Amino acid sequence: MFQLLLVIIYLAFVSLGLPDSLLGSAWPSMYQEFSVPVSYAGGISMIIAVGTIISSLQSDRLTKKFGTGKVTAFSVLTTAAALFGFSVSHSYVELCLWAIPYGLGAGSVDASLNNYVALHYASRHMSWLHCMWGVGASLGPYVMGYALTNGGTWNMGYRYIAILQIVLTAILLFSLPLWKNRTSADLTLDPEKQEPLSLKKIICIPGAKEVMVTFFCYCAVEQTAGLWASSYLVLHRGLSEDIAASFASLFFVGITIGRALGGFLTLKLNDTQMIRLGQVIVAAGALFLLLPLGNEIALTGLVLVGLGCAPIYPSIIHSTPERFGADKSQAIIGVQMASAYVGTCLMPPVFGLIANHISVSLLPLYLLLILVLMVFMHEKLLKATSKERDHDAAY
Repeated sequence: MFQLLLVIIYLAFVSLGLPDSLLGSAWPSMYQEFSVPVSYAGGISMIIAVGTIISSLQSDRLTKKFGTGKVTAFSVLTTAAALFGFSVSHSYVELCLWAIPYGLGAGSVDASLNNYVALHYASRHMSWLHCMWGVGASLGPYVMGYALTNGGTWNMGYRYIAILQIVLTAILLFSLPLWKNRTSADLTLDPEKQEPLSLKKIICIPGAKEVMVTFFCYCAVEQTAGLWASSYLVLHRGLSEDIAASFASLFFVGITIGRALGGFLTLKLNDTQMIRLGQVIVAAGALFLLLPLGNEIALTGLVLVGLGCAPIYPSIIHSTPERFGADKSQAIIGVQMASAYVGTCLMPPVFGLIANHISVSLLPLYLLLILVLMVFMHEKLLKATSKERDHDAAY
């Protein structure tokens, strides 16, 4: 039964990824229909991110009160309703309104599921589960591209994904009894049995501020690349909208392949080594995008940025119980998710302003600058948590 639950969690991670790349791939068509500047995609992204920040900060309390299974099922249902709302929207304001439940549904499920997996499953499963997120994120642009190239509109692309989310909600509802069928060893690590920590107490934990900034930077890189890759290819590289929507998925394909391979690499490399490897590959991909060597090299750069992003997110999450303790992991992962979505909230819109007022060609340089800060803060995190563990060991 525990393995059946793992299969359902895999499906849930596919669901998390499906809508994440839709806005970026559809936006070249959407902003023209609504007669708004190209930078307005950042506004929708910001509203979604604010919702995820709020719900991520509440994930510790929600999980303790309702359990991971119920939080996951309700969150996916909320996201499905929001996606259907997107599909029937006829103005930019309507999109902004539907972005609110979209964000609220995404935050809690992300934090709750990630902590559950970090506590109960091996590192390889964390990597492969996030690979399933990449499968969903890669399928999203293809679904949108299919809708755009077969006489449909971006609305139909959102509707197809909404239907898939509704099906998954039904599966999750039927699976609720499985979340309770765990061994006594599992229950000793159950976040539902722990007292919630206040935000002030969490921030005071050694290493908490560093991991928050690291997550901020990671999501800033991932979401900026995912949101603006299609527009970068259209406006700077001169590709058509439908081709760019399909090619932009190469970034998410890179993440997917990277996490599939990462599951095997975790048998040889620890979490810290996986994170550092990913950072080096992101730097190489951004340089490929920056150099004026043709569209083929740029597309290779998108894949490399995705490959580099692949191990960073799951490896930081999986190391959280070890670095901060199982009793604090749900609270820490909640603020990590919130910090990640602050990065999602602020940094893609900031690049939107840069693209609108300066040039979209600055995307690779923008990614490199954020990456430098990420590397610096991750190294500080390692030092802070190592000192804390050494201090605890001395007593």
